[in-house]
Amino acid sequence: MRRGWPVTIAGTGGALTLLAIESADPVRLATFDAGAQAGVLLSAGRAATLKLANQRDAAVPDAPVLVARAPWLDFAAATALADPQFDLATPMKGPFRAIPVPVADAAAAALRLARIAGILPAFFVIEGGEPALSIADIDAHEDAGRLAIATRARLPIAHAEDAEIVAFRTPEAAGEHVALLIGAPDGRPPLVRLHSECLTGDVLGSLKCDCGPQLDAALAAMVADGWGILLYLRQEGRGIGLVNKLRAYALQDQGFDTVDANTRLGFAVDARDFGVAARMLTLLKQDRIRLLTNNPAKVAALEAAGVEVVERVPHALPANAHNARYLATKRDRTGHQL
Repeated sequence: MRRGWPVTIAGTGGALTLLAIESADPVRLATFDAGAQAGVLLSAGRAATLKLANQRDAAVPDAPVLVARAPWLDFAAATALADPQFDLATPMKGPFRAIPVPVADAAAAALRLARIAGILPAFFVIEGGEPALSIADIDAHEDAGRLAIATRARLPIAHAEDAEIVAFRTPEAAGEHVALLIGAPDGRPPLVRLHSECLTGDVLGSLKCDCGPQLDAALAAMVADGWGILLYLRQEGRGIGLVNKLRAYALQDQGFDTVDANTRLGFAVDARDFGVAARMLTLLKQDRIRLLTNNPAKVAALEAAGVEVVERVPHALPANAHNARYLATKRDRTGHQL
């Protein structure tokens, strides 16, 4: 998909052949769809932004919506439909018409695959084709149960010179998750922090979020407690990837909060899979934990995966001038207990 090659996904009763709009160009589109018949597949969240889906549909932002092809729906117009950075600059020609989605499960899988690839969830789509992959293939790629320990080593860090790092991966996924063990098991449930990767906050010191300070404070808390585990999850941008997270930042600069920015891009509000964290804890033989979090969804996800959270330990940090709205959005719209 990221190379601009068509991909065919098998679904129930048929298949869809898809060309990702982000990585295509007019020449590739002409080769893919010489008759200019291919519709445009978007997510419900993106379609609602463009007034192509009602609010009921948009309640599931990553559900598929198909827009019928029209004479004016060329590559440039499709790009404007797909990418919200053009919303303020590009007047839509229209009218655009949403039509029934064929092979709906394959269409939903395509949007899911776009998120995994870190590209915008928008495609030209033709019904039929020789399947290159199935929904089961995507499920297997994302199956947290296939995660295994790859290696482990001593890793002295500034907070704890006796820390140990453990790397986890699945056979196909490109990114490894890691756990940092602080101290040693002492009979108590460990203090655990689920920390989603944030290049901008963890490495570059971004003030737009609280990720860097949360990471530092979590490690300090574990050292003070004597026994803890930091799970560093490769789920940048709440699971949408670095490039899409930066696109969301650009939308925030236009005045949208972090929730609306994600849905305007066509993604769910939170696309992370905390089953990965549960699997990591299981492999570390820790099924009872104290969870350092403000997010009840993390507690619920771990409990559902068989990890007992015996205590939720608050993890709130002071706001700054750049992240105050971000923190308020987490409190008011995603249920964080700040």
